[in-house]
Amino acid sequence: MTALQKAVELLLEKIRQSTPTTQRITVKLDLPANTDLIDWMESQPLFPKFYWQSRDCREEVVALGQIKTFTDPKAAEKILSDGQRIWGGRSFDGRTQRNRRCMPSFFFLPVLEIFRLDGGWNVAVNLSEESRDKVTDALAQLTLDTAEVPQISSKILGRTYSPDFTGWSQMIGNALEAISQKVFEKVVLARKTTLTLDTPVSPAQLLKASRDSNHNSFHFMMALDAKHCFVGSTPERLFLRQEQDLQTEALAGTIGRGADIAEDDRLAQWLLDDNKNRYENRLVVDDIVDRLVPRCISMNVAQTPELIRLRKVQHLKRGIDAQLNDGVENSELLDSLQPTAAIAGLPRDKALDFISENEPFARGWYSGAVGFLGARRSEFCVAIRSALIMGDELHLFAGAGIVPGSTADSEWKELDRKTSTLCSLLASDEPDWERRTA
Repeated sequence: MTALQKAVELLLEKIRQSTPTTQRITVKLDLPANTDLIDWMESQPLFPKFYWQSRDCREEVVALGQIKTFTDPKAAEKILSDGQRIWGGRSFDGRTQRNRRCMPSFFFLPVLEIFRLDGGWNVAVNLSEESRDKVTDALAQLTLDTAEVPQISSKILGRTYSPDFTGWSQMIGNALEAISQKVFEKVVLARKTTLTLDTPVSPAQLLKASRDSNHNSFHFMMALDAKHCFVGSTPERLFLRQEQDLQTEALAGTIGRGADIAEDDRLAQWLLDDNKNRYENRLVVDDIVDRLVPRCISMNVAQTPELIRLRKVQHLKRGIDAQLNDGVENSELLDSLQPTAAIAGLPRDKALDFISENEPFARGWYSGAVGFLGARRSEFCVAIRSALIMGDELHLFAGAGIVPGSTADSEWKELDRKTSTLCSLLASDEPDWERRTA
């Protein structure tokens, strides 16, 4: 009998012995250190599916099935009991006039979670009076034999952009004109890249390849069903809340990586010294601070940016720690912090109006917030460096902050570097001329 079989039998026994008021049961799971949760998740028939690995790699979670779903995080956090977590996220523009098909938020209390914290594994189920049969049925559906998710073999045959470079140049021109007219100080504009592949890539393949290649990032997957999946590997935290302690950050300002250590260090120093990138980062800091001040007893902001080095890019980051006032809810933090100036602009409303009027596609989940709500601890990342997989279609998203001094060509290249976080995980059979424009 496998460790998972033993754990499932123990859970079933504890469910039978539980009282009507029992809301969560957790048992230890004796799994080998090299167990791959993505392989296990991919074998399971239950939806929704949610995968989460924290940026520091200490925590990894798979949540399956739903006891309850919510479109309002405020309603979701009110039903939480000790130990329970509600998983999901908020979209960037769901249910607006621009994007009526996408939900504003999707959160769910899962039937089952398998989670690793450091080296310890556990499996848990959530219960309600009316859900006991649903939980036992779900446990019976679990696939105990796991097949390894194969490496990506798909090749890129071609790609299309929304907007194309001509449209991008026009957008940048319009944005710089609006900045000169003092409509806003900064706007973040995005591009959607649609890849044509020789064979489809599965969400689990893309997620696993990215997790193994892109370090210092949150890795997530949210699949509402087998045909619609949102995957990402983002370096940016929206917030981590533990009781009244809050950690957030301003991640803005970007340069590529060098071909060798010397070039890498030269690029890093240029980024640290560049007035345009430091200004862009400061705008994000100022916006976050302004939004947190009414909700905080105290706050500490890093005085100078630190350098964050990722596989394809380097960023400027300034950390912000705060002590929250009593009574501040996680839903209020989501409302106030998202979207930050790092993915929308400043002032927020003016920047959002410009994005709605000028970007040729609806962002949906891209640049929203993804994570979990807990009674004592909650964490969300900013859903950038992400992909939407719909059947055989693969859409990648990236954005660039536009401030005085931005040019269409340099920002287009920044989009390429950011998109390559996921795009470079696939081989390419594109003509050289097409790759050069990618």
